[in-house]
Amino acid sequence: MFTTKALFFDLDGTLVDSLPDLAYAVDQMMLAMDLPAPGIGQVKHWIGNGAPVLIKRALNNALAAEPTDRQFSEAKRHFNRIYADNLVCSSVLYEGVRETLLQLKERNIPMVCITNKPGDFTSPLIQHLGIEPFFCMLLSGDSLAHKKPHPAPLLHAADFCGTPLPNCLMVGDSKNDVQAAKAAGCPVVAVDYGYNHGEKIALSLPDKTISHFTQLLDLIR
Repeated sequence: MFTTKALFFDLDGTLVDSLPDLAYAVDQMMLAMDLPAPGIGQVKHWIGNGAPVLIKRALNNALAAEPTDRQFSEAKRHFNRIYADNLVCSSVLYEGVRETLLQLKERNIPMVCITNKPGDFTSPLIQHLGIEPFFCMLLSGDSLAHKKPHPAPLLHAADFCGTPLPNCLMVGDSKNDVQAAKAAGCPVVAVDYGYNHGEKIALSLPDKTISHFTQLLDLIR
């Protein structure tokens, strides 16, 4: 059990299965550049460090080399346009997310969404899925000078909530979430159904691992 006075949530792979729309955007970006589309199975392993890193990983895979600045800029332009137009076509909340967030809200626990996703995509996505009202703050990948796995977003969120980090709880699906939490001195629970670059999240040694989002309710007092 965790004595939790504030909760921090990752977005992609934790609250939202956004893989289908991300994979579509990456595939269409690559085809627009006359490069092979990697497909959803490959894109799943590249998610978690923000859109620029996702784009670069796709280009590196196809080119077998570091993309030039011009190639990256062109790819980013295609990706931003395509993803913005297809942000919420197939993305859905994972089972139990809405019900769990509602119960946590009723316990009056402040909740912050901390994601590496750019803000231009984050706000429209959570608004469309109807979960924005649950959060007292939204920190995107471009909100601060640093993003996960740097501890800065968690430090900022804890300060905003007025809660010591040992009494906060980070919930995520990737090693970035675990590393950021450990660096900040914050307990961390990992879901094992997310993306995490194709690795088992247990290898990152979170304090607890769960397989269904509703299990979180049994861990918080």
